[in-house]
Amino acid sequence: MAQVEKRGGLLRKSSASKKPLKEKVVLMYDEIFMTEDPSKCSPRFWEELFLMKVNLEYLEGKLESLDGEELMKIKDNINCLFQHCIQALGEEHPIRVVNALQTLCALIRGVHQKNKSTSGFDIINMLMGFDKAELCMKNLMESLDSLLCAEGSESLKSLCLKLLLCLVTVTDNISQNTVLEYVMINSIFEAILQILSHPPSCREHGYDAVVLLALLVNYRKYESVNPYIVKLSIVDDEATLNGMGLVIAQALSEYNRQYKDKEEEHQSGFFSALTNMVGSMFIADAHEKISVQTNEAILLALYEAVHLNRNFITVLAQSHPEMGLVTTPVSPTPTAPVTALGTTPPSSDVISSVELPLDADVQTSNLLITFLKYSSIVMQDTKDEHRLHSGKLCLIILTCIAEDQYANAFLHDDNMNFRVNLHRMPMRHRKKAADKNLPCRPLVCAVLDLMVEFIVTHMMKEFPMDLYVRCIQVVHKLLCYQKKCRVRLHYTWRELWSALINLLKFLMSNETVLLAKHNIFTLALMIVNLFNMFITYGDTFLPTPSSYDELYYEIIRMHQSFDNLYSMVLRLSTNAGQWKEAASKVTHALVNIRAIINHFNPKIESYAAVNHISQLSEEQVLEVVRANYDTLTLKLQDGLDQYERYSEQHKEAAFFKELVRSISTNVRRNLAFHTLSQEVLLKEFSTIS
Repeated sequence: MAQVEKRGGLLRKSSASKKPLKEKVVLMYDEIFMTEDPSKCSPRFWEELFLMKVNLEYLEGKLESLDGEELMKIKDNINCLFQHCIQALGEEHPIRVVNALQTLCALIRGVHQKNKSTSGFDIINMLMGFDKAELCMKNLMESLDSLLCAEGSESLKSLCLKLLLCLVTVTDNISQNTVLEYVMINSIFEAILQILSHPPSCREHGYDAVVLLALLVNYRKYESVNPYIVKLSIVDDEATLNGMGLVIAQALSEYNRQYKDKEEEHQSGFFSALTNMVGSMFIADAHEKISVQTNEAILLALYEAVHLNRNFITVLAQSHPEMGLVTTPVSPTPTAPVTALGTTPPSSDVISSVELPLDADVQTSNLLITFLKYSSIVMQDTKDEHRLHSGKLCLIILTCIAEDQYANAFLHDDNMNFRVNLHRMPMRHRKKAADKNLPCRPLVCAVLDLMVEFIVTHMMKEFPMDLYVRCIQVVHKLLCYQKKCRVRLHYTWRELWSALINLLKFLMSNETVLLAKHNIFTLALMIVNLFNMFITYGDTFLPTPSSYDELYYEIIRMHQSFDNLYSMVLRLSTNAGQWKEAASKVTHALVNIRAIINHFNPKIESYAAVNHISQLSEEQVLEVVRANYDTLTLKLQDGLDQYERYSEQHKEAAFFKELVRSISTNVRRNLAFHTLSQEVLLKEFSTIS
């Protein structure tokens, strides 16, 4: 018997006869691409079509090969195909439903490719016809909603979500996707919630559901009332919120695990041996080569949940076993294409691994810890555009958390102590901290550690001013809470003070270069006012009186840096340049710091002279400080514990529009190459009559 080969919709016998034979489904597609109604000659045409295995490649290719004018000639047949696909979704036979869903994906993508050109036709008119669009989309959304909520096949539900993702991401700018108006009117929000609230379906489809929801929330969010925003903001069902949190935690954990694996592989490799041999001169370069694709899609979902829904804040603190420490045998999964934004979901094996019981040796974790670890990785290298966007989004999420009263309550809770192993950038002048030496502390300590780590590791030519401003704002908001609630946090504040002073020194030593691009006085003022916060209110939130003494010691020890800053801002505030007003604000803010320096320095010098000591120890300086507090006069500065609350629409709209565009492009790219294989689906239904 002659062997049959199959290529691009053609069947070719490998015997002497070389004439290619087309698959029946391809012949049927060709009939659709004629101007005549295919059902005229064959009344059972549409019924038979959905029993045929879909040839996605041929159908999409055929649509893309036609120009706008040619496509308009067969518009009626395209409309008819679209409508029959929707009708087939209500069929009892699952193979018909599968084929209809696949065909809809191909139609939407194929017509979209034409829509990108200058042919000028409307995608809604081309797919459905203006007169029938409303009814078509109503029926389509109702069918998808029924399939997603039914007890039936998981593969069908998966395909429904892929179709919806395909529909949402059909344009790069989702706000220009007019088809989504019908998705707003015919909401599938409740179906998404049902998936997330039910653990088995959440494990299977949670990732796609969460990404879909994040994208739908961003449809014309600044121009009109988006029902998905309204509904997400009032969700209070615990199971649903926990499901969403678990999906996000799993995706971020998977990223953290992949990074850790690559880091260990890197350290144990040849380059590591070479580095040990020649010293640490190449350590920074070696680290930069460790790269795992970031996941902005899932990060956007976390942001929308935290920003829109106050009830979700409780999910951040829900404890579970640390996912990276739980090891389970993982079966092979199909390899998805790596995209610039890593929109590929974690495998279901990773998702199910977190359900293992807690072991005495396994550290408990929560979504916030997982997120902080993720942030510590992506914020290390901001030279790459995607990591820069990820880093910015991480800081925006932390800003929302730092403003929330309930979030602050559990961040500062002494009864909720965790050991958080943040990733620290390898630097020549410091040793890598041993993981085992990490203390258990309230979670706010990890947030502060992350901010300090960012401050000390990003003083470079391509200065990320925007990220620095956000970083200092997060610290300030946490201090405002501590002052307001009189929380005495046992933290190594000296590390923060030292980092802030070094940042001021960097701004001064690179004044000319930085001023060409940035208003460095905004950042300098924020840093100085953080010190003013500690000076004015430190006695209400620093852990001990000696901590307050150490603050004064640091200011006095580093007085030259503050003196230099004062000289710089005084010079610029007395000139009639563009920085006059900004510099003068810093001049006024330095009044108390200068008062401390001018009050204590003469007394320290006098103490040294009287006691014939050339260089005083820290304890001796602290003794002088404690003895001379009474005669120090400070000015009360207003507004130190006030801040402007985060507002997305007024300040971040451009960033989110660009971010969502990137995510949309990459979700579509993943769908195009990976997720619509039909083999598994047909195998599942092959035994169903």
